[in-house]
Amino acid sequence: MIEIEVKVRADHSKARSILRKLGAVKLGVENQSDVYFAAPHRDFAKTDEALRIRSLNSQAVLTYKGPKLDGISKTREEFETPVDETTTIQILHALGFSEAGIVRKKREVFRAGEITVCLDAVEGLGEFLEVEIVAENEKELETSRAKLFELLKQFGAGEKDSIRTSYLEMVLEKNKR
Repeated sequence: MIEIEVKVRADHSKARSILRKLGAVKLGVENQSDVYFAAPHRDFAKTDEALRIRSLNSQAVLTYKGPKLDGISKTREEFETPVDETTTIQILHALGFSEAGIVRKKREVFRAGEITVCLDAVEGLGEFLEVEIVAENEKELETSRAKLFELLKQFGAGEKDSIRTSYLEMVLEKNKR
């Protein structure tokens, strides 16, 4: 599966008002804690990959995200599977993986047609809006990305506002200062 995603900074109170006007359906609120891992055999920062365990409502999911596929959005191949968090961390540590950082956020999830809209309040970083479509293959990339940017116009955002930097990169950069 390919996750076609665009992230922008957003004022959540204004965004919620726009989502109501668009008729978006609120699917729920999630408190997420993401533990990212560094591989012993390659530098994920250089290869533009990510490996994380997301804890959510006492469940955990292991996610691998491949390199970004374009220069505008955060489009990438993604694989996920449910895991036992404690055991998976032990396995990763035994294989030489180390924890690279943690990102905590409160995420409000909405559905606007085929697009998933997330309002993310990220600990230490502020408020963001992410829009996402999942595609089966790269042939759908251009059309799907155009749909995302068309929706973002409703929020006063465009390609120039797209943030390709991950929350982890932002957290790590902030912690350096």
